[in-house]
Amino acid sequence: MIEVSTRADRTEFYNSSDWRELRKLALERDHYECVWCRGEGKVTTEDLEIDHIKELEFYPEFALDLDNLRTLCKECHNKRHERFQFRKSKKMQEKNFRTDEFWGE
Repeated sequence: MIEVSTRADRTEFYNSSDWRELRKLALERDHYECVWCRGEGKVTTEDLEIDHIKELEFYPEFALDLDNLRTLCKECHNKRHERFQFRKSKKMQEKNFRTDEFWGE
């Protein structure tokens, strides 16, 4: 089984040739687009990341299982893991999201 308990373990895993090859297969299978965006009728082909459906930390036995992977854009991947978006994504820029606080009068 793959060991991923430390940051060094995860770095080693994500730099491995096995992971790089599997990542490529997942991207090809998903046609180099975010599957969540595609499900909403949008096409997102930039800033793609590969997500472990059953998280690597809790299910290391599925680390190299293609059926446990999906392609997500950075924004969707951050939403999935409830991470804060530190910079405005291209999608947000295109939609003219307000970046300042706005208080109605």
